[in-house]
Amino acid sequence: MRPTRDQVARAPKVLLHDHLDGGLRPATIIDLSAEIGHELPATTPEALEAWFHESATSGSLERYLETFDHTVAVMQTAPALTRIARECVEDLAADGVVYAEVRWAPEQHVDHGLSLEDAVAAVQRGFDEGMADPANGGIVVRQLLTAMRQAARSTEIGALAVGWRDRGVAGFDIAGPEKGFPPTRFLAAFEYLAAENMRYTIHAGEGFGLPSIWEAVHPCGADRLGHGVRIAEDIVPGADGTPRLGRLAAYVRDRRIPLEICPRSNVQTGAANSIAEHPVGLLTDLGFRVTINTDNRLMSRTSMTEELWGLVEAFGYDLAQLEKFTVNAMKAAFWPYDRRVELIHRIKDGYAAL
Repeated sequence: MRPTRDQVARAPKVLLHDHLDGGLRPATIIDLSAEIGHELPATTPEALEAWFHESATSGSLERYLETFDHTVAVMQTAPALTRIARECVEDLAADGVVYAEVRWAPEQHVDHGLSLEDAVAAVQRGFDEGMADPANGGIVVRQLLTAMRQAARSTEIGALAVGWRDRGVAGFDIAGPEKGFPPTRFLAAFEYLAAENMRYTIHAGEGFGLPSIWEAVHPCGADRLGHGVRIAEDIVPGADGTPRLGRLAAYVRDRRIPLEICPRSNVQTGAANSIAEHPVGLLTDLGFRVTINTDNRLMSRTSMTEELWGLVEAFGYDLAQLEKFTVNAMKAAFWPYDRRVELIHRIKDGYAAL
């Protein structure tokens, strides 16, 4: 039976693809902007929230990227990073998230004198403070350190991730424009991380298609695909109408390489026409290891509850399917096996209670 929205809200959730600079509270942006004299396009939390969503949904890449100019601008000091990280934990816990890996690019937060180490330490303080608060229900939130594709600091950021691996950093990521910046451009970083037994995900198959996914999977050895939604381009109807997987799609499915699907964000960026037409339905039916994520909660005006409820409305998924998405994500988490198993049991108990 189709769950109620209240059941979806109360269900335990796991989040693997969420950007720290895409999830700020509008009121916090206003507060921090006032402290540094940064001009915003709106002056009330409600109006600012609407501006972020409208800009991200406008169809203009320039307007979409402008939204991050404002969030990153207020994330240049240790106190600001700590506050934003703590509030991130609070917001995820209120949404029923029990485990999250939140990614961000330290190299974008050193304009006012912070070192990379200082920036990572500030975010970790915020996560630690949030996790220590009993009101947040024992949530676990860990960092993914991102290197920007248009820069040349991937190996440096990879080394930073390795240095913090036992202090709250779960893994490594690359983000930014896929077109013109293929994953193999950063092959040295991935080889270094592999040698250090460090886990990593790669943004691929969102803004660019199958070649980006192929490079992420094969030369670069991604543990997960950030988005990966365009793997559906390697699936075509056969003569009898049955979906036929191409070689790459079959490889990704057979190897159980997790897809970090972000439905609402994919609609905003044009990777899908609507939630109802999103390839997540096809990929789920064909047995890919699909996980559901938020990407940028502020820009997409979303949460894990909203993402899952949208799939319930579009595809009629029941609680068993939502539980499967959640367990898929926990299996794919960059966390020790025994801890993952323990949390999977908690997740199953939580769903059983619904």
